[in-house]
Amino acid sequence: MRILFLTHSFNSLAQRLYVELSRRGHEVSIEFDINDSVAIEAVALFQPDLVIAPFLKRAIPEAVWRERVCLVVHPGIPGDRGPSALDWAIMNNETEWGVTVLQANAVMDGGDIWATRSFPMRAARKSSLYRNEVTEAATAAVLEAVEKFEKGDFKPTPLDYSNPAVRGIERPLMKQDDRRVDWARDDIATVLRKLRASDSFPGLADRIAGVDCWLFNAHAEGTLRGAQPGAIIAQRQGALCRATVDGAVWLTHAKRKSDQPTFKLPAAQALPEAAANVPESALPALPLHDPSTWQDISYEEEGGVGFLHFDFYNGAMSTTDCLRLRDAFVEATQRETKVIVLMGGPDFWSNGIHLNTIEAADSPADESWANINAMDDLCRAILDCGSHYVVAAMQGNAGAGGVFLALTADRVLAREGVILNPHYKGMGNLYGSEYWTYLLPRRVGWERAHAITQNRLPIGAKQAVEQGLIDESFGADVPAFAAQVRRQAIELAARPDLMKLLEEKRTARARDEATKPLEAHRQEELARMKLNFYGFDPSYHVARYHFVHRVPHAWTPLHLARHRQNMWQKQSALKTRNAA
Repeated sequence: MRILFLTHSFNSLAQRLYVELSRRGHEVSIEFDINDSVAIEAVALFQPDLVIAPFLKRAIPEAVWRERVCLVVHPGIPGDRGPSALDWAIMNNETEWGVTVLQANAVMDGGDIWATRSFPMRAARKSSLYRNEVTEAATAAVLEAVEKFEKGDFKPTPLDYSNPAVRGIERPLMKQDDRRVDWARDDIATVLRKLRASDSFPGLADRIAGVDCWLFNAHAEGTLRGAQPGAIIAQRQGALCRATVDGAVWLTHAKRKSDQPTFKLPAAQALPEAAANVPESALPALPLHDPSTWQDISYEEEGGVGFLHFDFYNGAMSTTDCLRLRDAFVEATQRETKVIVLMGGPDFWSNGIHLNTIEAADSPADESWANINAMDDLCRAILDCGSHYVVAAMQGNAGAGGVFLALTADRVLAREGVILNPHYKGMGNLYGSEYWTYLLPRRVGWERAHAITQNRLPIGAKQAVEQGLIDESFGADVPAFAAQVRRQAIELAARPDLMKLLEEKRTARARDEATKPLEAHRQEELARMKLNFYGFDPSYHVARYHFVHRVPHAWTPLHLARHRQNMWQKQSALKTRNAA
């Protein structure tokens, strides 16, 4: 079928649905929901059999839903209505939640129901629930609804609040007064619940050190305490630790409220007034995994395997993050192990360089240069490791340089639902580095490598295995994937031929080095990147600004809006058809 996505942005859920529906042979085109006339024109140009709205912030135009079936993905149980579905579910301590696929009509979120899925709630921030439980439930529900639509004889179920099985209700937009933390009264559990319901948008409005701001991404602290609730008592790697009535929480990111455009940054960087004279609660270069505190890098061992976790917010890795992770990896190679598993984080593996800290720098070009070189240093440390067999285990999505960071490993694994974006071009025609000109062709060949980097389309884990981009995908969810990774790694460490595998690895690396040194790949890539950062073409800097400041889309890129390719011919044909 021809399926048109009408969506606010091509977010993680929209990408997952695009991959799954394309794999099933459907022709999918995408239109960003900019205004009614654009949506109506997109339908006229593409003539879809079905319209799907994976992620909308406003109603579908009546001129569209009256003429075609439009399926809306709502992140709530049947009967739930309103724009803050997950926010309220978290705030109300719901133990079970769900996703409903409904048909658009004149009542927002009130249309007939095509499919539903439920899931147990997890103590996590809203964005994490969305990327995991909501995405998995939505994918299953949408695929079911599409199959029902194809059969042609299915009649959706009208929403009936008299049905006792319909326990959702209409709820208003959650406002900051609903989220506000009273630091003199709220305990850790309450503070975490309010912050989790606010992440990653709109954030929790607060005031620290006389500065109005929004706070993001909180973690409980099990040891540190403060005499005064609300006081900043410690800092660590850009995060601030704030006392509560019964302990403390770490706040990793913040955004200043200002008349000038602002954006999320590490909390201590966004609020230097709050961080001034606050002691550093430092951790060693390779900190042992400790769930009682906040760590963005941690390490554990089992069965002769070292598991290196790095859970950077939204997968963005600053210059400092890259160098810290490099140092942690190098220290892990000094341990009495022969296998190291790079675990990333449960929400993201990595998305490469940190565009927000770059944007905040006095010279974004200089910080871009420092950040990409730090990424290259990290990649080089892994590529040069001859003492250990390295496994990359992608629990969450990866993009740009983050994908190529994974490809530095000897074996690359991914959870079944992971989406990869192994390209840079969408960020102002960046050329990219991280040794991609070595890593990608050695796995898929130059012809496919060129297609992957130029197409700028997401790739699902199963497709990545088929293409040879990664080695294996499994695991319906993060816990199942992580458990199987652990079993595989421990079995690998116990193999009697492990030393032979390591010798073969060293031999292959020496052979490749003799053909073309890694330094040659790096210098060629960086020469192109220097033009991106310092050259006459400002495309990268413009694209970065738009990304960081969340500038609304003015159009849909043509590689997504296939119905707009050769648009002049299509518009001419459309005018002719309308005239007839």
